[in-house]
Amino acid sequence: MTAAATTLRTEAAPGLWLRACAGLVAAASLAAVVSGTTGAGGAHRVLAALAGPPLAALLLSSLLAHRRLVAPAAATGVLLLAAALAPTGPAHLSLAALALAAAVALSAASLRGEPVPAGAWRDYLTLTKPRIMVLLLLTGACGAAVGAHGRPSAALLTVTLVGLGLACGGAAALNHVLDRDIDRLMGPRTAARPVASGRLPAPRALEFGLALSAGSFTLLAATANLLTAVLALVGNLFYVVVYTGYLKRRGPQNIVLGGAAGAVPPLVGYAAATGSVAVPALWLFALVCLWTPPHFWALALLLKEHYAKAGVPMLPVVKGDRATVRRILGYTLVLVAASVVPVATGTFGLLYLGAALALGGVFTALAWSLLRAPSRRGAATVFHYSLLYLALLFVAAALDPLV
Repeated sequence: MTAAATTLRTEAAPGLWLRACAGLVAAASLAAVVSGTTGAGGAHRVLAALAGPPLAALLLSSLLAHRRLVAPAAATGVLLLAAALAPTGPAHLSLAALALAAAVALSAASLRGEPVPAGAWRDYLTLTKPRIMVLLLLTGACGAAVGAHGRPSAALLTVTLVGLGLACGGAAALNHVLDRDIDRLMGPRTAARPVASGRLPAPRALEFGLALSAGSFTLLAATANLLTAVLALVGNLFYVVVYTGYLKRRGPQNIVLGGAAGAVPPLVGYAAATGSVAVPALWLFALVCLWTPPHFWALALLLKEHYAKAGVPMLPVVKGDRATVRRILGYTLVLVAASVVPVATGTFGLLYLGAALALGGVFTALAWSLLRAPSRRGAATVFHYSLLYLALLFVAAALDPLV
């Protein structure tokens, strides 16, 4: 965890997002108690489980920022767990009633403290990094289409993309919190971000990110399946904890390993459509992993001075431009070669093969041109084309079963 993550504690009142989590815990606890007294066994267990994700978000936020809420949040969690483990009968009902009382007390405690302005809605939207999210959602939708052989259910696809969007937005918001120290050093673009600029207090962004993450898990588990919810959560945690919290500041291979976080959305989409993760989904995951280094290193060439000023060891900063463009070409060649292998294994067909060869040929030519004559313009061209490459390749994979 970065040093920036250790300065979040505040005596101010929790914001709307954390209060909403506390309210959801109390509402789910009440609904579970009521359903338990009426004998609705299955519904009773589902309602009780719904308290888990918002309570987890509230407990984590309390540990990092609102320490006075730790005790009531922990007590609520312990009582809910004890009620879940207790056999049906008076003991179970008594523990459930105590858990409800603790949840209500937790909700009341979340209303106390010095008021802090909520912040502008535009800043909250910025926290979710919507431009990056578009590509993530596209790969998720294409993963669902591949799993459903080109015909995913519209209703399932909608809730999956909403849940995935919540997970991506939550992870992005937490990234703003953890990276606010280096954002202030990387030029006017990042220094103007809501948390780095001080327009939005870090605890508010933390609460927002955790609330979105909890909402994603609840929605996907309830409407898709548990595997889909777990995969979205794993991608969220990998990006926030492993990449942002550790790898990003450790060395030039950060994006090679950290790119796995951005490769999770197609797994989420595929799991939503099929309830499993099979070979086609793993190929999509691998393609994004291989695509991420040349894509991100091209961007790093453009922002080399900014990364150096912030002390972030991106490849151009550590190894120089020449080594970076060689790596870009090398990874591009591996990516293009890997993109045609699924056709040989029977995973995808001719439409996908044509797209992979055509798009990969252009990508290779641009990377080769950048190696021969490194320039900011060439790096920008590779970066922007890489976005188009991945989008069109995944669309071809999604449409291939229909041909």
